[in-house]
Amino acid sequence: MKVFLLALQFLTCLPVSLKAAPGPVDWGRSVLAYPLIGLLIGGLLAGLQFLVGHADPLLQAALLTAAWALVTGGLHLDGLADSADAWVGGHGDRERTLAIMKDPRSGPAAVTTVMLVLLLKFAALVALLKTEAWPALALAPVLGRSVLLALLLTTPYVRPGGMGSALAAHLPRKAAILTLFLVATVTFFTDKPGWIALAAALVAWPLLRWMMMRRLGGMTGDTLGATVELSEAAILVSLALGLP
Repeated sequence: MKVFLLALQFLTCLPVSLKAAPGPVDWGRSVLAYPLIGLLIGGLLAGLQFLVGHADPLLQAALLTAAWALVTGGLHLDGLADSADAWVGGHGDRERTLAIMKDPRSGPAAVTTVMLVLLLKFAALVALLKTEAWPALALAPVLGRSVLLALLLTTPYVRPGGMGSALAAHLPRKAAILTLFLVATVTFFTDKPGWIALAAALVAWPLLRWMMMRRLGGMTGDTLGATVELSEAAILVSLALGLP
């Protein structure tokens, strides 16, 4: 239960109280709960959609997009913004890219990228709300955080001493592989929406990892945040394009 609460505290802005300060091993084990946190976020979004289901689809999609960002405290959007600035401003140079990620200021690339990703999520939700939206509201946050787990399992962390280094170093590898297998199996058996969402996640994971390895030789906390946002957007757009 402790590691679940730790993951909940880290990945959301929901009020969580821990009785004792977590250690590095706790942080590593908490990664196994990331898909469950995604499921919880999906449940909250589905509940909100049920409450506002009588409203115009555009308004529903706007409320869901806003709630999606707010429940995470903007954590992943911040990583997306920093990564976008660094990728554009770094001009292919590793050290310059890493230095820009540390800069708290947001440039035009950050603002534009965040706006485009949120717009894609919003537009995809509008399309999905014309059918049954709840599978997307569950699948995207679960698989988005499963891609995060897959990256932490397979990709070196490039900032020694950073938060991500503890997550990756103390992640139980066998349990992580089993968790990913269970998520993929359950997703596969949710029929066509599951197949589409799983395919999108399986494309997003190696593509994003390749970009990180090529530019940085690994991942950072910011690129992990960007991974969640980009994976979720890819899954939502794929579902919107693939479902009638």
